[in-house]
Amino acid sequence: MHNKAERLQKMKPLTGESPPELAHRLPPGQIWTDRFPILHEGDVPRYDMAAWNLRLFGEVEGELTLSFDDLMAMPQTEIRCDIHCVTRWSKADTTWKGVLFQDLLERLNIKPDARYVMIHADPDYETNLPLSDLLGDQALLAHTYDGQPLTQKHGGPLRLVVPHLYFWKSAKWVRGFEFMTKDRPGFWERNGFHNVAEPFQEQRFSEQGQHMPEDEWKNFEFD
Repeated sequence: MHNKAERLQKMKPLTGESPPELAHRLPPGQIWTDRFPILHEGDVPRYDMAAWNLRLFGEVEGELTLSFDDLMAMPQTEIRCDIHCVTRWSKADTTWKGVLFQDLLERLNIKPDARYVMIHADPDYETNLPLSDLLGDQALLAHTYDGQPLTQKHGGPLRLVVPHLYFWKSAKWVRGFEFMTKDRPGFWERNGFHNVAEPFQEQRFSEQGQHMPEDEWKNFEFD
């Protein structure tokens, strides 16, 4: 599992065409698909929703633990966005509904020195982001996709959606947000993937000059 980046780096970059009306929205090396590939490490978690919770902790004045009902009682937002996976597929105009991260922050008193966030997710997954990447009007804690409750294979009951970064930063099965004064790498970031993950700069790997196979995403299950 941990040699995934090394294996992917050996392959050639993708070449292909984009519909003209969408070409400006497609990052380099990506291809549009109508599919929704299902990629993750480990087994799909199963939850007792009566016991499920979301924990916000670290550099905060008082930790906060929320139930799923607590989240559903908060203001709900729907976003429409393109998403881009590091394995080279992109999907246009996806729709998600949930709680904006910035609305979640209104329930929390973050310490002034908190500049980074570690997203904790099942099973034993984590990915890191600057706090600034989670602000704005599209970083969402999503429970609904395309008008339907988010399926377990796509991260239900709750996943993070950060559409301006490669989709591994949009962790499935989110269970906690740890606020930090200093950055530290998450799971894939410790195993060869880029710390920032900006698609239009092709920030796939931690070392320059490496490549992703053009057909990697076709090897996975999809909806």
